[in-house]
Amino acid sequence: MSEQTLLVLIRGINVGTAKQVGMADLRDALGAAGYVDVRTHLRSGNVLIRTDRSPLMVAGHVEDVLAGPLGVPARVLVRTVSQVRSAVAADPFAADAPDGAKHFLGFLDHVPDSAAVRAVAGLDTAPDRAELIGDHLYLWCPNGISKGPLSRIDWDRRLRVTVTMRNWNTVNKLLELAGA
Repeated sequence: MSEQTLLVLIRGINVGTAKQVGMADLRDALGAAGYVDVRTHLRSGNVLIRTDRSPLMVAGHVEDVLAGPLGVPARVLVRTVSQVRSAVAADPFAADAPDGAKHFLGFLDHVPDSAAVRAVAGLDTAPDRAELIGDHLYLWCPNGISKGPLSRIDWDRRLRVTVTMRNWNTVNKLLELAGA
């Protein structure tokens, strides 16, 4: 496999006082683990790396780096730049979601089963909206995520997968940083 830029999405770090990871420490640890051009965005677990490893291989390896040298167990999901561009292009709310801070993309560790897909399709959370497409969950929360019913859903349990969310502004910034 040739070297490519990957987006590494670490779930649940630097939220509150638990699982604190300094971004300089994270960059240093990932660099020492063999990743190239390690860059972080914000403090919420957004990392860009260059590697010739597969996304699945990187996810497990970064989880090991977090748990080992950094002492912070956390789930990690990885996407290629192309996968994120495709997820953005598939956005079902593109025409209706003008505020990137209230528009979210959930990254799932695998495609949920058909029962979970039907359950999301049947949610009545107006004015908030949710739609599941493949291994991505799209949310539009016109009044903000914390004020709406979608914030009370345990997406991991509902979908029986691991989910990590990023707002649309962050997703677009990551693509920009990746040169996409």
